[in-house]
Amino acid sequence: MTGWRKLGEAGVRRVRDLAGFRPTLSVVVPVYNVAEYVEKSLRSILAQSRSEISKLEVIVVDDGSTDGSAQILRRLAAEESCVTVITQPNSGVSRARHTGIDAATGELLTFVDPDDTLPHDAWSAMVRSLRRTGSDFAVGAAERVAVEDGVERRFMTPLMRRNHAEERLRCRIEDAPLMLADIFVWNKVFRRSFWTENAIAFPERTRYQDQVALTQAFLAADSFDVMTEIVYDWQVRADRSSATQKRAQIANLVERIGTKRQTIELVRAAGSADLMETLLVEVLPIDMWEHFRAAVHPDTEDPRRYWNLLRAAVLEFWYDAGVPFEDTAVPRAQRLMAWLVAQDRAEDLAVLVTMIDRHGARKAIGQHPWRDDPALPANLGDIEASVGVPS
Repeated sequence: MTGWRKLGEAGVRRVRDLAGFRPTLSVVVPVYNVAEYVEKSLRSILAQSRSEISKLEVIVVDDGSTDGSAQILRRLAAEESCVTVITQPNSGVSRARHTGIDAATGELLTFVDPDDTLPHDAWSAMVRSLRRTGSDFAVGAAERVAVEDGVERRFMTPLMRRNHAEERLRCRIEDAPLMLADIFVWNKVFRRSFWTENAIAFPERTRYQDQVALTQAFLAADSFDVMTEIVYDWQVRADRSSATQKRAQIANLVERIGTKRQTIELVRAAGSADLMETLLVEVLPIDMWEHFRAAVHPDTEDPRRYWNLLRAAVLEFWYDAGVPFEDTAVPRAQRLMAWLVAQDRAEDLAVLVTMIDRHGARKAIGQHPWRDDPALPANLGDIEASVGVPS
């Protein structure tokens, strides 16, 4: 026993895995009213290569669907012995995932959302890496997939591309702090023991539960493996019903603020100044431009309340923390938006958004009417290096 203790848990796992033991894999799929998508999603799971695993276990949690999803799930479960369907009253995606995790028996654990699909052989590289390194989990790249006029278009976000440009094995979050931006649960394969022993949990009743759980995972991991392979196809719904496409709702903003606050608290508790700087400068600002635009959109719910909530969050997360938003790493048009929010200048923000929509971000930045404002930070007044804002 002494020799095994010297190896440590990760070392024992490597010896066991390299000796030829193939792990079992549990896949948790939460389902709620996705009858249009769920069969294609599950078929992509069932079609995966199993060469690196000894057994596949697909646990589908029907979270009180009312649209016919349950009937599709029962039919697939009758056809495929590896599919187990658990039905529960509607409780939200977090509880549905927790139900699936509690029922899982695999040594490895992964997740798939029921309106997304997996590319060919999504798991093999990650499982193979975990067998070689003994790491707590592996992370692969993901592509967004949209169909426009019948043509499939694929794209990868810039941060996803940066994070997965090269393979990195036995990595720690201190070695790769930008991985805190990889806030998705579905492009990863975890050791189930790591997940449960660290009590990683999805916050309930929020559309942005992944960021908190994944921040927990990155902070808790002794090591993780970063892969270059594309392991997940993140589908963009044509009906724009995805949670990330409803920014103008008060509830959406409140949930996003709550998630960011919890993430900050987790990273602060870890005690690393470098991690906190990366979080505030490069990670948390990424999606704020969508809320800046929503704040001055004519269809925004309760515009005054929305504005006050948004401004308070910008001041709390950045300016009160000593990291002015204009010093973050997002494109300059977005930093100017944030500065106008912090200055409580809603009418000026509306003007800027109109200029961006009409002329493009580069021209709007070069010609905006506040260039001579003495309060304007210097790095927002230089018109020579303007950059675009995502459309």
